[in-house]
Amino acid sequence: MKKKHASAADITACRDLLRCGSRSFYAASFLLPQRFRDPAMALYAFCRIADDAIDCVGDDPVLQADALEMLYDRLDRIYAGQPIDDPADRALADVVVEFAMPKRLLEALLEGFEWDAQGRRYETISGVYDYSARVAGTVGAMMAALMGARSEELVARACDLGVAMQITNICRDVGEDARNGRIYLPLAWMREAGIDPEAWLKEPVFNDALASVIQRMLDTADRLYQRSDAGIAGLPMGCRAGINAARYLYSEIGRQLERQGLDSISRRAIVPPQRKLQLIGSILGRAVLTSRQISAPPLEETRFLVDAVVAATPRHSTPSGVGERVMWVLELFETLEERERALEAR
Repeated sequence: MKKKHASAADITACRDLLRCGSRSFYAASFLLPQRFRDPAMALYAFCRIADDAIDCVGDDPVLQADALEMLYDRLDRIYAGQPIDDPADRALADVVVEFAMPKRLLEALLEGFEWDAQGRRYETISGVYDYSARVAGTVGAMMAALMGARSEELVARACDLGVAMQITNICRDVGEDARNGRIYLPLAWMREAGIDPEAWLKEPVFNDALASVIQRMLDTADRLYQRSDAGIAGLPMGCRAGINAARYLYSEIGRQLERQGLDSISRRAIVPPQRKLQLIGSILGRAVLTSRQISAPPLEETRFLVDAVVAATPRHSTPSGVGERVMWVLELFETLEERERALEAR
């Protein structure tokens, strides 16, 4: 057995980082049994550090390039078994060995951060998929690998779920993104609806044309959520309730957006607590459904993530269970909303 890099103090430091800086994931981590909880925190701690490293340098392209070079160097050292003197790096160095975590997943996540820093826009839905694969599909693939759900079918569906969640995010944040000079909607879809993206960005307003684009995006996300159901049903029984909770409570953001007329310019779609409680019965019921096959291959834009996980899978790898603590997901969303309200009040 290889000597571990991380100490108990390092794991505690990762927990503290997430408790203060990523409370949503900190709450969600309690869905996992102890065997997976600390490794998941190590993964997210490094992701948090990487995201902050890009954000803190602002829009200066030279500083952004330097920050990314530093992150790629840290990643190289982690995979070489020589992490820098940082708790998150030491903890991640252990995770990548113990769980055969493909380096390509973390590299792709850094690419997504780089694309954000560049302010990229996406002409087609395929471009949106490319972006979503990196900033969210990677997380689905990493968690699937961590839990031992490493077949092509299960990883593909985990990526579908990540991409669907990111598209939901895009729909919810249209106004906020526009006020920050960003557009993540497919530009071709905006033009088809009669919207000039550049002119709209100068004066972002909500109208029927924009509503049609947002609805089209939500419909796209819904198809991916439905595809992900097959993967969730294929997980061990212990995994299903928690993952179903995340899937249904997150997709409900889209339903809330529809209930408020698809206007994500003047207000933010937040699912009321009573509605979350109403969903619990459906979530628990679906957790006991038997597995069903789905013939859909991975999205072409996420195929490289799926291939990376499958290629790195040890032959003895088998799926493992996740505790069914659905109420923690409710607390996750409550915590996230509290954080959002605090940010809006600043």
